[in-house]
Amino acid sequence: MPPMPSLSVIIPNYNHEPALELCIRSVQNQAYPGSEIIFVDDCSTDNSLARARATGVTVLTTPRNSGVATARNLGAAAAAGEILLFLDSDVALMPGALHRAVQLVLDHPGIGAVCGILEAEPLIRDSLLEECRCLQAYYWRLSSQGTVSFLFTAICAMRAEVFHEIGPFNERLRHTEEVDYGQRMSQRYDIMLTPQVRGRHDDDARIGPMLRKVFSRGRSRIPLYARRRKFAKGFETASRAWASVLSLLTVVSFGLPVLFGPVWLAAPAALLGASFLCDVGMYRFVAGARGIAFLPAFAAVQFLFNLTVGASIAAGCAQWMLSPQFRALYEPAEQLTFPRVRAGEMRPGS
Repeated sequence: MPPMPSLSVIIPNYNHEPALELCIRSVQNQAYPGSEIIFVDDCSTDNSLARARATGVTVLTTPRNSGVATARNLGAAAAAGEILLFLDSDVALMPGALHRAVQLVLDHPGIGAVCGILEAEPLIRDSLLEECRCLQAYYWRLSSQGTVSFLFTAICAMRAEVFHEIGPFNERLRHTEEVDYGQRMSQRYDIMLTPQVRGRHDDDARIGPMLRKVFSRGRSRIPLYARRRKFAKGFETASRAWASVLSLLTVVSFGLPVLFGPVWLAAPAALLGASFLCDVGMYRFVAGARGIAFLPAFAAVQFLFNLTVGASIAAGCAQWMLSPQFRALYEPAEQLTFPRVRAGEMRPGS
């Protein structure tokens, strides 16, 4: 059997101290031969740097807080492996994930990237919200497995030569850099989303940060949607889009009974029911996994999620019409250049 190719695991991080040691140890425990771990800290304000250095991995730091795209690019510029595996610092790999990811890349030379699925159970149980978010993420990814045009960068492996061919992540994008990269890659290669590669995620535990993140990501996608005029293959579906639109219309329609009388309460009720029907498969899955009693909490979180997505789309459309700078947010790939790893940026973990 020929030797496995060399592997560079690139872990970008910003303020994920609680999970990062679990993340790094999950890679080290797999004992992949000829591998390196490059931890890239994006100027965290917590104790991430000290925790990462204590694990003995190579640690890089960005010159200033610049976003996950910059951190991934810096790690890729320093990587020596034939295969690059990007792993978010709040994700811990399941046993065997590295070998399976690399083997899938080798077995499918026409594939640009192999992306993994996040488990339904959170890495660290912090809140009911986190449990709901992990269930949603698991169902959406599992139901989207196969060929997609959306790069799932939480766990993502690709040949180094493919990464350099496509070019770096767009550092202008604080959010949606993975959507942009998937769009660029899918013009040349297929992207595989597979349950054969798995990890557990320390997802959002508080409602405020979760909703802010969802809103920012949704709003930032509008210029890309306007450019490509279609959903990302697999993950983004018409029913999921309609669930968000109907959730927003549900809230807006509460003005009808105020203006025209209580009989118009039927309008928001009907819209709310329609929004839930758009996700009926997911609710069946959650009921089977956690029981009927869990559904009200899950449905409430999902409604807030869909409502925020709907609001972000409306805000993004307004900004797209008013701001030429916003419309130009997604630069062509050929204008992007790789960062250089300057002297003093790379430091051993000790």
